Amino acid sequence: MKIKLYIFFLLLSTFVFAQQKRVTTSVDSTRVKIGAQINLTFKTTVDTLSKVAFPEGKLFGSLEVLESYPTDTIKENDKYQLIKKYGLTQFDSGKYTIPSLKVIINSKSFATDSVLVEILPVVVDTLKQHMYDIKDISTVPNDYSNWWIYLLILIGIAGIGYLIYFLIKKYKKPVEEEIVYATPIEKATAHLKTLEKKSLVERGEVKEYYSELTDIARTYIEEAIEIPAMESTTDELISAFKIAIVKKKLSLTEETIKNLEKVLKQADLVKFAKSKPLEFEIADDKIKIEKTIFKIHQSIPEEIEEEELEDNEANQAKILKRKKAKKRTLIIVSVVAVLFVSLGILVVVKGFDFLKDNILGHPAKELLEGEWVSSQYGNPAIKIETPKVLQRMDVSKMMGGQQSEMTDMQLFGYGAMMDHFYIAVMTTKLKQDIKIELAQALEGSLKMMEANGAQNILVKQESFSTKEGIEGLRGYGTMNILDPITKKSRKAYYEVMFFGQEGGLQQVIVLHEEGDEIANEITERIMNSVEIAIIK
Repeated sequence: MKIKLYIFFLLLSTFVFAQQKRVTTSVDSTRVKIGAQINLTFKTTVDTLSKVAFPEGKLFGSLEVLESYPTDTIKENDKYQLIKKYGLTQFDSGKYTIPSLKVIINSKSFATDSVLVEILPVVVDTLKQHMYDIKDISTVPNDYSNWWIYLLILIGIAGIGYLIYFLIKKYKKPVEEEIVYATPIEKATAHLKTLEKKSLVERGEVKEYYSELTDIARTYIEEAIEIPAMESTTDELISAFKIAIVKKKLSLTEETIKNLEKVLKQADLVKFAKSKPLEFEIADDKIKIEKTIFKIHQSIPEEIEEEELEDNEANQAKILKRKKAKKRTLIIVSVVAVLFVSLGILVVVKGFDFLKDNILGHPAKELLEGEWVSSQYGNPAIKIETPKVLQRMDVSKMMGGQQSEMTDMQLFGYGAMMDHFYIAVMTTKLKQDIKIELAQALEGSLKMMEANGAQNILVKQESFSTKEGIEGLRGYGTMNILDPITKKSRKAYYEVMFFGQEGGLQQVIVLHEEGDEIANEITERIMNSVEIAIIK
């Protein structure tokens, strides 16, 4: 009896999906022209109390849903047969898979069958439409030979870095050295001398003079006697000053208090009433402030001065710590600026892909640049060059009793479908010499991919023959792979190569992330290295 053979992946997918179908799937045609409608039909038989929810959406895989028709109901004795139809289409030629969908019956999910359909292209009359030859592949010159260009770039980066540091240092506002005084009296005395050197009165800046003069007095009183002098009005300051004299037992006369009050009020008139005192009055006010500060200092007990000295030492330590922190910040900012400028120039000159592959690291780059291995796998043998040695995988448990049709089945691989790069080589030797349908082999392989988490598979295929006359079929396209743990999906590119001989089948599959140029180079090198042994 003639045996109808499906290859390893088709048998495996049959093993995975073998179960009583609750929902049947059918299409009115598997081959239509671009833009034509494909009618997809789901049928199920349920009892009268069952609740059924058919799938909905704008896309079924890569096919667009033109219309979702109302559900037809046919009564069969005590049951209902439900018929749900969809109108689908696609505007790009190629082979597409209507994926397995979910039909919910009484809160239980049932999977429909996936269907492979072919969208036929528009035939072009080459006698009327002029055809052009395919252009040769353009080679990219090796930029690494021009080493002097990279040297100039490095010099330019260093120059820009130095320029940034120079500009920051030049235009940074000079930080005045903060002088730390041992006691409030030393600070007040030093500031009075500095005020005298400014010659504000001689320049007619009387308002500024009185403002600084009273600020010196207020600052000293606040630091020495510990009352809020800077924020207080003149009346509030004098009231608090009198209370502090009694509380701290300061030996100050009423004349000292009145002299301080007089100068503060004179300053208020100058600042807010635009009063203009005479020169001798200005000089007299300065003397009064100096005497007031000196007398307050003399009246303060020594233990208070010792506490202030300790506070000043602590303040000095804090100031030194702030200076060191500012210096470190300047260095860090300069280094980061140089780094960003360097990366920016590198992206402009070489592109972001060069930065990603050579600086940030690329998962497939190590495979491409490593030591490749050329070896033979399986029976009938496939000779292939790969970046890593392929490991033998046990297929006996997965196949169960279905291996009875075969004398030998071997599977070798590297990685997994969820990895960045996946390679698999499978060979099957049959007990009988029969014609192998490579299209069925491709369909079985796609079903196996679906069983392992592939979704929305886009398929294109082309037939070819090796120089030894071995018939081959190449399938390629894209798919979405769902991670069963994280439930996240990623887009992948796959390429499958089948070879059929009387009594034997050989298959090579490569899968990697879509758009990965380095992985594309690896795939091309692997597929170009394939050599097939002839079964004798």
